[in-house]
Amino acid sequence: MDTESLDPRDIPVLTDAVEPGPIAPAFDIKAVHAALVSETLELADSLLRQAINDIEATLFERVVDRMRAQLPELVDRVLREHTGVPALEPEKGDG
Repeated sequence: MDTESLDPRDIPVLTDAVEPGPIAPAFDIKAVHAALVSETLELADSLLRQAINDIEATLFERVVDRMRAQLPELVDRVLREHTGVPALEPEKGDG
């Protein structure tokens, strides 16, 4: 439908009678409010707990990666300090 061809003076007129629809059942607004608040808090609690678990797993993985990277040097250093053995020189390549 082309909106430019419509005359703004042509206001649609309701000609059919509107039948009354079903009446909404009465409800306790306080009970609905309490249910909404309760469900919302349960959802927030669930989402926060999942986020905490995800963060915890990520941090645990980072700590394990750091330990894996730093532990060999720490063991070598402590062993050298307690045994008096000098550090080994890194092997030189042919290149």
